[in-house]
Amino acid sequence: MLGLRELRANLSDYVSKVKDGRTYTLTEHGKPVARLIPVAGRSAYERLVAQGVIQPGVKSNTVLETPIAINGIVTDLINEQRR
Repeated sequence: MLGLRELRANLSDYVSKVKDGRTYTLTEHGKPVARLIPVAGRSAYERLVAQGVIQPGVKSNTVLETPIAINGIVTDLINEQRR
């Protein structure tokens, strides 16, 4: 539960937490009057990352080798290597 006075005083902090998936019940004089919830549309992946359940993968700095130039399709290359 979150009082309206507290919400007004720290609105940007609470909006940030709602973006991360938190939900708040707003109270006025101790009585629930509204809910502050994230907007639907975030993917399950984004919600799990925001909740700290999973961590996003890190990008690798590995440089890939130059692709092999071939004539035809990949199946031809595979068949040739199997011979």
